[in-house]
This record gives sequence, C-alpha cells and structure tokens, in this order.
Amino acid sequence: MMCGNEALAEAAIMAGCRCYFGYPITPQNEVTSYMSRRMPEVGGQFVQSESEVAAINMVFGAAVVGARAITSSSSPGISLMQEGISYLAGNELPAVIVNIMRGGPGLGNIGPSQADYFQATRGGGHGDYHTPVLAPASVQELVDHVFLAFDIADRYRNPVLILGDGVLGQIVEPVEIGPREESDLPNKEWALTGCRGRGPNKIRSLVLGENELLKHNHALQAKYRMIEQKEIRYENVETAGAEILLVAYGTPSRTCRAVLKKFRSEGYRIGLFRPITLWPFPYEALAGAARATRAVLVVEMSAGQLVQDVRLALHDDQKVVLLGKPGGEVIQTSEVEAEVEKLVALHNLKRR
Repeated sequence: MMCGNEALAEAAIMAGCRCYFGYPITPQNEVTSYMSRRMPEVGGQFVQSESEVAAINMVFGAAVVGARAITSSSSPGISLMQEGISYLAGNELPAVIVNIMRGGPGLGNIGPSQADYFQATRGGGHGDYHTPVLAPASVQELVDHVFLAFDIADRYRNPVLILGDGVLGQIVEPVEIGPREESDLPNKEWALTGCRGRGPNKIRSLVLGENELLKHNHALQAKYRMIEQKEIRYENVETAGAEILLVAYGTPSRTCRAVLKKFRSEGYRIGLFRPITLWPFPYEALAGAARATRAVLVVEMSAGQLVQDVRLALHDDQKVVLLGKPGGEVIQTSEVEAEVEKLVALHNLKRR
C-alpha cells in the first residue's frame, strides 16, 4: 500500500532513473521527500533546488549526458518550468515531468484540480512543440505510466508529461512495483559523453543558419506526427450501444465508473470513454464511441478544457454537455448522477 506520490517516485527508480531535481510544493511534496531518502540509497542524485526554474534546468543537464531524469511539481511550479520544457523539446532531450495538479489560477489552493489541461496539451512554453501527456486514474496506473513515460521519452527524444491531481498523489492504494524488462529503445549515441574515437555531438536549439530552423521545425513536426500515429491510448467502458456517453480522465473517471455502474444496473445504456493520452488525443476513437449516442457528458475538474477536445472530435456542439467544477474541488458522484438524470429525461430514454 502506497500513496500515489511515493509510488511514482519508487517507480522512477525501478525504471532506471537516478536523477531527481525538484522544489517542494503541495500536494506533491511526498515525491521530493521520498526521493531525498531513496536516491542516495541507490547511488542516484537528489537535489532540492532553489526554485522550479533551477530544477528543470538541472533535468536538462542530466538529459544531455543521457541519464534518465525526472522532476515533479504542482501547477504554479510547472508554470515556472515552461521555458525549460520548451528547451528540452527544442533540443530533443528525453525527460519526465510530473504535475500533481492543484487549484488555481495563481496560488489558488492545495485541492485537486484539472485546470492545467490546456497548459499540458497545447505546450505551455514558447515555440511549436508538443509533449506527450499521460493521464493515469489509479496509483497502479500512475506507476505503470512512469515506466511508459521514460520509454516514450527515450524512444522519441522528447519530454513527456504525466498529468495527475491532488487526489491521485495522496490516495493510498495497493500497488505492484518492480524492475521491468527493458523495452526496445535506441542507444543514446547523441548524448554528450565525451568524443574520444568519434566526432563531437552537438545539442542546441539556437539555430541561426539560413532555413536551418525551418528544417529543424519540419523534422520536429514529423516526429510529432509519428507520435500521433503510434502512441494514442484510451479506454472504452461499455460504450457499445450506449445512449449517453460519459467522457472523463483521471480522478473524475473513477467517479464516472460508479455512476455508470448505477445506471447500468437500472437498465440505462450508459458508457464511459476515458482518454489516457491527452496529447495525442484519441479523436477518432472518441468519435467512434459517440457515433450512436444521444448525448455526451464531459466531466472535468476544470471550467471547460477537456470539453474543447471532445467538441473537436465530435463536430457536434448540440450533443456535448459539460459538467465542469473549477477551484480545486472533487466532483461528487451525486453531481454526475444529477446531470445524467437530466439527460435521461431530456431524451426520454427508456430502461432496457
């Protein structure tokens, strides 16, 4: 039994990460505390940096030499890291960044939120870049996604973001963590490890030659298109024949499962679509799951961010209904049930 924050930290160590750099902020402080003890035990490097800006640049330095490196923070801290994340993407450096989201904007509160969706999926820093974004919904999945994030980062030489929230970071659940078999990943021949016997490697994002930055950006976009083709993940829960489709990720998807079970037991055809990758977003899969539905209820702990991608997928604003709750508060089962009951009455749905 472990809380999510400590479990993800141990998973990073089991995944071969030996570099953690971070600055304390609630509700992810357990990650920093756990790493301060465990990293020295495994011969790794732990630095509590003077700021989140320093932390992300330390991650940059570790990634340059080919090390697996991770940092974690919560909402305002991730905002401070955005320039460094852009630099990681521009230099094509693999790294893992964990955001255990809290309420905002500003300092907000320490309650769980999902209001950093746009920041994560649209690239919160400058320039045309993307970071793959994984959205776990349980402590076990958080652990599994840490392994997956490092693999995706190394495979595509790109930073990867894990988007959690205060509930997921603090909740205690049974979890299995152990060393995994290494994936088929490329050698890091690009890393700056000394150049005896070979030509020097160059890692830079300052590209001033004529048309060089254009070529670099075209290459980056080609990589992102490949990620969009190969790394989309999602879950369908009883979506076949569903008349009402719930769409949620992370903690609200757990609430939606309970609501689905209740209405299914009463004979109503309710389904759940859960995007696991928020970028790349599973647009086609969602469109397929929603094709025969009467209504789509988007449930999110934010004012209306996930719903924008749902609308892009469905091209049907009339079908999409939002249940959004900003401000660092968890959406309750009763709130989702009330919205579903409204849709049942509106569309005169019958028990099956």
